[in-house]
Amino acid sequence: MSMPHDPNCLFCKIAGKKIPSKVVFEDEEFFAFHDIAPWAPVHFLIIPKAHIVSMAHIGPEHEGLMGRLMALVPKLAAQEGCNPYPEGGFRLVTNTGKEGGQEVHHMHFHVMGGTRPWLRG
Repeated sequence: MSMPHDPNCLFCKIAGKKIPSKVVFEDEEFFAFHDIAPWAPVHFLIIPKAHIVSMAHIGPEHEGLMGRLMALVPKLAAQEGCNPYPEGGFRLVTNTGKEGGQEVHHMHFHVMGGTRPWLRG
């Protein structure tokens, strides 16, 4: 399921600047912002501006979008202070559905990095 936006979605409201956030990046397709309860020294989220509910809703029509999103991750991770690979690096996490731990039903990716002991699971 994909639509331009959902007026009841928290992340659509953040991307639409109806709810304030600390912006990391924005273009026509993506919005990235700092997590309000970070698990790591670097912790931000990347979302597509289009309302895609979850990874379970990704289809062939999203291949280009997902490729561009994946190419954006290392650039933003470095920009936000993640140390370079291989000694440094970052963690990329997306939760899908109730059993996967998804709380906001707008597909989003957590990017976390920095020195440990921030690891929580």
